[in-house]
Amino acid sequence: MLATVALFLSACQGQTPLAPQQPATGKTLTIATSFYPVYVATVNVAGDIPGVRVVNLTQPSTGCLHDYQLKPDDLKTLSETQILVVNGAGMESFLDKVVAQQPHIKIVDASEGIQLIKGDEGDNPHVWVSVSNAIQQVENIGLQLAKMDPDHAAQYSANANAYIERLGALRDKMRQALDGANNRDIITFHEAFPYFAREFNLNIVAVIVREPGSEPSAAELTDTIETVRSAKIMALFAEPQYTAKAAETIARETGAKVFILDPVVTGPMEPDAYIKIMESNLTILEEALK
Repeated sequence: MLATVALFLSACQGQTPLAPQQPATGKTLTIATSFYPVYVATVNVAGDIPGVRVVNLTQPSTGCLHDYQLKPDDLKTLSETQILVVNGAGMESFLDKVVAQQPHIKIVDASEGIQLIKGDEGDNPHVWVSVSNAIQQVENIGLQLAKMDPDHAAQYSANANAYIERLGALRDKMRQALDGANNRDIITFHEAFPYFAREFNLNIVAVIVREPGSEPSAAELTDTIETVRSAKIMALFAEPQYTAKAAETIARETGAKVFILDPVVTGPMEPDAYIKIMESNLTILEEALK
């Protein structure tokens, strides 16, 4: 039975979805998304189309839970879903099981064609943290939804193009602001920012924790402290989804300052959320990298 199937999600989580839009007549097409940043991208492409409902699959939680178990309500949502939009790049470990249990679901892979960065445990899936990659994901979502739902193809295309234009303006603004940064060496909380760093020509010299939700060992802390001192790094970046305890310990030992940089894995379920969070990140980076 579907309700008894245990599926596991290796993904960062979002919050409660927006109230679904009900069409005046006809059958509703339900598009589910795997987690928060994919939801924000998809709702910009499909959220205002009559007859189309966009919902976020996973339950509300904080940060990245790599052993998240889908709840009965999640499985019910899957049974009612015609299209599932996923980040791809290895983020959703439950994908094969979902396809096997729900063969009627069509899968949109938002990361198709994106050049992936290798991490400690394979490809790094945090592609959306780069604005350029987010643009590619929106383009992929628009193109694939148009093929799967040709009745609304023109609307998907128009919405995707409009959002891509806004994301392009955001990227240009961030590049212009960060091009003049004096210090480009940074230390981040975990491995969510390599794509962001590549896009804006920043150098991640160390990562505070390898696995979100864990604490670095004493040896790892010592190594990071030595790196901060030798590289004369003045800014450490924690994330709002996790405790900054380890970063604060490093800061006390080195005199560096802790800043909060958001990888956009939680936030308001609003179409403008990604842009607003990235604009906030830019303000923080401009201060931190002086």
